[in-house]
Amino acid sequence: MQLSDPASLGFSGERLARIRPWMLRYVDSERLPGVLVMVSRHGEPVYSDWVGLRDVERALPVEEDTIFRIYSMTKPLASVALMTLYEQGRFLLDDPVGRYLPPLARLEVFESGTAEHYSTVPAEQPVTIRHLLTHTSGFTYDFIDETPVAKLYNQHKVHHVFGRDDSREFIRKLSEIPLLAQPGSEWNYSVSTDVVGCLVEVLADRPFDDYLREVVLDPLGMVDTDFYVHEDRRPRFGCCYTPAGPQGGLTLADDSRSSRFLKPPAFPSGGGGLVSTAHDYLRFLHCLLGQGSLAGTRVLGRKTVEYMLRNHLPGDMASMGQPRFSETSYEGIGFGLAGSVVVDAAKSEVLQSDGTFAWGGMASTGFWLDRVEGVCTVLMTQLQPSSSYPIRNELRALVNQALVE
Repeated sequence: MQLSDPASLGFSGERLARIRPWMLRYVDSERLPGVLVMVSRHGEPVYSDWVGLRDVERALPVEEDTIFRIYSMTKPLASVALMTLYEQGRFLLDDPVGRYLPPLARLEVFESGTAEHYSTVPAEQPVTIRHLLTHTSGFTYDFIDETPVAKLYNQHKVHHVFGRDDSREFIRKLSEIPLLAQPGSEWNYSVSTDVVGCLVEVLADRPFDDYLREVVLDPLGMVDTDFYVHEDRRPRFGCCYTPAGPQGGLTLADDSRSSRFLKPPAFPSGGGGLVSTAHDYLRFLHCLLGQGSLAGTRVLGRKTVEYMLRNHLPGDMASMGQPRFSETSYEGIGFGLAGSVVVDAAKSEVLQSDGTFAWGGMASTGFWLDRVEGVCTVLMTQLQPSSSYPIRNELRALVNQALVE
């Protein structure tokens, strides 16, 4: 990647250089296998560096074009795909989801009991498309907390990313499990964006992965982003790890040579199914920074992007149910139609701008788009769970302290 002079874009090159020692500390202490960071301002890359290994067992290094599992960084892409259909007048945000996916028309809400014996009450209002995009639908995930509803997801095999069902069977199973909360009442991270992918399939009348490729990935030149790693790209695919213990060390969790990401999935997960590169994802962020357009190619209208990247909650996420899956609290952080939005940087206790749009993935990847400063940052590594270390907020401080103009 050709880099611009940081000083010409208001960055101190000397201060940006602090990122590399930070990456090395994590890699040398065997807390992360490898790390790659890219930073741009006003659409011009100013920093790209990487350290460590994409495959520890075979001593293969991280490289600029390494392919990573981005998991929930899939969600903004799926949301953008859905909003292209909104721009075509195919639906309204407050439309009931059951209008397009009939099994979800009459849902019950968990009231009390266990996964084996429980009582429910009717949903007070239908789940809407806005609820899906803001994670206020009442759905949940199989891996978040030990709630009876999460246990029911496991019992019914309603899994994130690697379910064996097609989209119709996924929706059928989901319809038979009660909601965790009344629609619109709580913020709960969930399979909502997987339902978004199913909506795209119905509204576009074609497979979700085909539509995403046609309207987002191909127009933006995201050539290495897909729901599986093509055979010719497998040498660039990294392994994924978990911490071996509190003192450091890594345990192989998903070998790049035998990963389920090596073949097309039965159900392309809008919530977490993509693999990508830092360069590809930076192009996506540049499209959002360009108000829906990149290099003369328009994916969304300006007003649509502005609307998606504003907070759509009545307050912050913490006030609607503090998430417990992340390495950070969500005080001062709201949620838009595709990811988190900073509503009070001081309350968030992180060095960042109000209005910053961000999200991350289960393997500790992350990104943010600071429209006030025109800064885009992509962080790639492969360590589960993402709550292991506060690397995303540490990187925010490292990037933002380097801004001098």
